[in-house]
Amino acid sequence: MAWDILQGKWKQFKGKALEEWGDLTEDDLDRTEGNREQLEGLIQEKYGKTKAEAQEAVDTLSKKVA
Repeated sequence: MAWDILQGKWKQFKGKALEEWGDLTEDDLDRTEGNREQLEGLIQEKYGKTKAEAQEAVDTLSKKVA
């Protein structure tokens, strides 16, 4: 799914993200304001993932929201 479309479904995505990544808070997600790079950075920081792993995690979750 194109990220711009997903931004339109941000509230839905945010709910799934909170389920998927329990270490992220709603405030963390609000600070990203739907910015994919910032979200990937948060996942890297909180979970110790590589950039590629964080990108894959976001891709996987975005397909669930689609």
